[in-house]
Amino acid sequence: MNQYKANIKITLRKGILDVQGKAVEHALHSIDFKSLTNVRIGKYVELIVEAENPQKAKEIVRSASEKLIANPIIEDFDITIYE
Repeated sequence: MNQYKANIKITLRKGILDVQGKAVEHALHSIDFKSLTNVRIGKYVELIVEAENPQKAKEIVRSASEKLIANPIIEDFDITIYE
């Protein structure tokens, strides 16, 4: 079995109101960063996965993301696998 590092970037789906992003955007504007707009806040997860190959590692991480790590109803996620 090989070990792979997985990075998972999780963001709210388009069309879902990002309350935290709006709060940060408002705060930025209040300290004169008015040129920064459409702020979206997400999550970043790193983990190590044991698998036979990178494709299998990505399948395992995708399954874990769909079942627990992300909320597939309101969130999208992108997985990157490193050796």
